[in-house]
Amino acid sequence: MVVSTSGSQDHAERPRLDRPALVALLLGAVGVGYRLVLTLLTVPPSNSDEATFGLAALHIAAGRERPVFLYGQHYMGMAEAYLAAPLVALAGPSWPVLRLPLLALYALFLWLSYRLTRRLYSPWFATFVVGLLALGTERVVRDQLTVVGGRPEVKPAVLAMLLIAVALAEDRVRHRWAAISLAGLLAGLALWSDWLIVPYLAVAGLLLLYAARRDLLGWPGLLLVAGFAVGVAPMIWDNLVAPPGSDSLSVLREVSATAGPPPPWSARVRGGLLEGVPLASGLCPITGCARWQEWFGLLYPVLLAVAGLLALVAYRRTAGLPTARRVRPVAQLALVVGAALTLLAYVRSPLTVTDPLGNARYLSVLQISLPAVLWPLWAAAVACWRGTVGAAGRLAGATATAVLAGLAATAVVATGLFLTGTEAAQDEERQARELADAVRRTGLREVYGDYWTCNRLTFATDERVVCAVLKGALTPGQNRYQPYWDQVGRAERPGYVLAVDSAADRRLRRLLAEQADAATLAEVAGYRVYHPPTAVRPWR
Repeated sequence: MVVSTSGSQDHAERPRLDRPALVALLLGAVGVGYRLVLTLLTVPPSNSDEATFGLAALHIAAGRERPVFLYGQHYMGMAEAYLAAPLVALAGPSWPVLRLPLLALYALFLWLSYRLTRRLYSPWFATFVVGLLALGTERVVRDQLTVVGGRPEVKPAVLAMLLIAVALAEDRVRHRWAAISLAGLLAGLALWSDWLIVPYLAVAGLLLLYAARRDLLGWPGLLLVAGFAVGVAPMIWDNLVAPPGSDSLSVLREVSATAGPPPPWSARVRGGLLEGVPLASGLCPITGCARWQEWFGLLYPVLLAVAGLLALVAYRRTAGLPTARRVRPVAQLALVVGAALTLLAYVRSPLTVTDPLGNARYLSVLQISLPAVLWPLWAAAVACWRGTVGAAGRLAGATATAVLAGLAATAVVATGLFLTGTEAAQDEERQARELADAVRRTGLREVYGDYWTCNRLTFATDERVVCAVLKGALTPGQNRYQPYWDQVGRAERPGYVLAVDSAADRRLRRLLAEQADAATLAEVAGYRVYHPPTAVRPWR
């Protein structure tokens, strides 16, 4: 089977949109519009991790902070906070304002996916890919729209690097030096933003080396290195001044480590392939995959292997031709290898067993390789319907057609089920607003609360209420931003915002004894707001 790229270059050079491009534009508009509605509704609901980025955006907009990494850690870059800072400065803090830059990044990702897929494969296949990417379950949309770092920005960065490399090889770039510098800058920014993208950066870098190897021997090579250094400079500087054990590598090793014996490979493969891949592909609800929804996880490595074989065959058949004619199969192979390395790294991690549903977010970058994974099915289906194959080919083509149809139908159904179940998310967000309003009405400025309450409350009140994190035993918790803890610690009569009948709530009521009811200012949205007559800090 030969990888077909017939007609893609002719269509790409036309000034007017042809039929595949028009349909892709319509599907892309539907995908962006769908996510715009979710953004305005704050679906999926916000949380304190996202609020930490929002608070960083507030501080950046006010000129108070220039964070390199997410507060309280040293490996997640803050590009999303910097993107949101101008909007937050203009419109004030709100979840839709915070998420709008990610919506723009998603639109850019769709456009770049279409361009690359059309360049490497075929126009109508690119349209089909855009249609799948326009859909989205809660797991997929959460990774695309919630400001929790990394993935929304690194995916378009890698796609842009791949397109630059292909364009350089095909001599379609007017300003080659500028394009090479841009590729280096994108690589540096992506590495600073999220280390998960390293496998894709590696293959994109190798493709660039293959496509423009003569250019890179001179000044353009230095510009590539300079662009990369500029992009990654914040991370390098922060790691140089970080205390021992607080550098990015040390923190990542600590995060990845688990207590006890390593889980068996069978459990890792099940969590990584059968759960992770379908979840990240938008085929399952965020609560987990049913048995019948796990089929794509089993098929995924098979499709990767076939796609890699097709790319190698296409490359062998172009032996002796110039680089411009050989770069497309090399780029296809880069997509395959990037996905394989990402999946292998994920399956090797114990995270696939400890929390396969929550950690499936680490596979969202596999969307970059969706065209490569599905191309063997598309090519077989097209060959079948064109009648250019024998009986075995027709059977394979009919099977491939059924698989593609099943994949699309499953994604549509999963997206529809998510849309019909957004009431719970909207209720959760409404209750969070009610809590913030209630706390603000009490006049409290400094309060203690749990991790999933504090930064969310502080951002929602535009820092009019500052919250410090306590554990269930009323001892210091994970306070990502130390100044908040210090400010609440200096308060003479701090308040408490605790979930009703939580461990912290029961502990506080025992400490307050008969004063507990008198100290209760409000009970709203499942929380109690306390203002004791004296500070209650049992850890001191």
